[in-house]
Amino acid sequence: MTSSTIFSGVSPIPLAAAAPGGNSPLTLRDMLFFLRMRWLWVLATTFAFLAMAGTYVLTADPTFVASTQLLIVPQVSGSEAQRAFAEDAFIEGQLEIARSSDVVGGTVRALGLDTDPDFVDQTPSLQDRAKNWLMGISSEPDTESQEAAGTGPRQAQPHAEDERIQDRAIATLLNMIGIRRVGSSTIIEISAAASTPQRAVEIADMLARQYIQKNIAMKANASRQYSEWLERFVSEQQRGLAEAASALASFTSNPRDQFKLAELQSATDARRSLYENTLNQLTEARQRITYPVSDATIVSRATLPLSKARPRSTLIIAFAAAVGLGVGLALAMIRHVGDRRIIRPHQIAEASGLPFVTLLATSRKTHLPARFLPAGTGSSSTAAYPVIPGMAELSATVVGLRRKRRVVIGIVAVDPGSGASTIACELAVLSSRSGAHTLLIDAAAQKSSLSKSIAPHSSTGLVDVLDNGELIQTAALPLTSTLKFLPLGKVEAVTPAIRLSSRRTQLSFADLKKEFDAIFIDISAFSASPDANAIAPELDGVLVVTSHGRTSIDDTLRVIDTLRNVGAEILGAVINHAPERMHS
Repeated sequence: MTSSTIFSGVSPIPLAAAAPGGNSPLTLRDMLFFLRMRWLWVLATTFAFLAMAGTYVLTADPTFVASTQLLIVPQVSGSEAQRAFAEDAFIEGQLEIARSSDVVGGTVRALGLDTDPDFVDQTPSLQDRAKNWLMGISSEPDTESQEAAGTGPRQAQPHAEDERIQDRAIATLLNMIGIRRVGSSTIIEISAAASTPQRAVEIADMLARQYIQKNIAMKANASRQYSEWLERFVSEQQRGLAEAASALASFTSNPRDQFKLAELQSATDARRSLYENTLNQLTEARQRITYPVSDATIVSRATLPLSKARPRSTLIIAFAAAVGLGVGLALAMIRHVGDRRIIRPHQIAEASGLPFVTLLATSRKTHLPARFLPAGTGSSSTAAYPVIPGMAELSATVVGLRRKRRVVIGIVAVDPGSGASTIACELAVLSSRSGAHTLLIDAAAQKSSLSKSIAPHSSTGLVDVLDNGELIQTAALPLTSTLKFLPLGKVEAVTPAIRLSSRRTQLSFADLKKEFDAIFIDISAFSASPDANAIAPELDGVLVVTSHGRTSIDDTLRVIDTLRNVGAEILGAVINHAPERMHS
């Protein structure tokens, strides 16, 4: 028993030697095992994210987007490089004008958006609430002082409320529009989102019209200011021209200096030319005021969108699936790394250095020996061959021990319910079928499931044999020609296992070995009784039974170390109740 071999339900799997001081490399087998064991975590998390995404897609209000395009004609001059730079600056300025509160506010007033619930009745976000709360705290002293002076918000509350509603509508609309330059052209695109296609078209077109009106108003205002300045300048030039003409007329009536006459004539002509030019510019400026022309022209009005722009169902579902898969894998890995339950044989083999670890699948039949008949009532074939996958390999290992010597083997579970009684029974059956004279002893005082199943009405048992060794002949019930069973009997203060460890009873394992080739003892679970610590040193070996996915590796190692400390020889471990897929 020096080879480190793990037995599965099909064939032995050799254990690779672990690198000292390091972790074993991750293999494809480990990844496939991880997916096979944790696929439910990944699937459940992905399904949860998909369910949330689907709920959002089904319940979210649809948003439709309509777009209007305008052609901007920059009024710039200069060299080609200068014009290019000036055009970019001019268009950037026009984009900011289109986003201005005047244009957006005009759209709100023109369409009556300040009375639309979609724009003024929206629930503020958590960020907006926090911002309003902080702003309320910072403005609280000013509010109190205003109220004390009698000029506080109570007097202007109706007007302030209307402004607040309009400001909220403007802020909402700003978040629902998009204005951009199309490539490097002089075309800008105004997009508007709304809950209905018609509303989106109305907003986009109205924004374009409001922008054009703003542009015209700005040009008209500039022309008006220029015209006013020109009017003052014309008046000054008119006075200067009159003065120059008067001086020329006075000098002409009495010309004494021809050079002076030429100078006055030249000054008068210059004044008259400047006056006429300024007067022409004033006329043009007044025309621009009367007939203003915008720098922008609508080239494509908004059309009804054929489908919703948001939520993007396909993108949201795909994103939710990807995030759910990633989160599911992360959670599954965290669970897998932090899971201290026994799910693979090498967990025990590498940590404890046991000679072998066997996987046993959950049986589809009842393995407690109610199937046995008393000797003489039928053939030995009544004990059907065990159907637990993995039991044949475990039995072969035990038979290998028996070939060298007669053995007494104890079977102890880490926790109750791990199936130690069933394993003890199956090992005894296989040992007897190999031709060995086998004795199965029920020493599990806490539960005694074997005695209740095989000999529920037995009057004598192990407890009685410990007081009178001669009762072994009648207390041991023959199940087959090569298999006998010694029930527990009636336990009083001290359990049979503890009494056997004292070596002062009428029954000794040395005497039993003279009659039987193999003796299997069912012992109470380690966590439920101290019997294993007491009787294990008296046995030739102990098999530790764990439950797949239920028993902790820490508890298992503690049991193995404790039994070794009291002098017991640990033959190996059994992982019971393993899924069928573990044997494939």
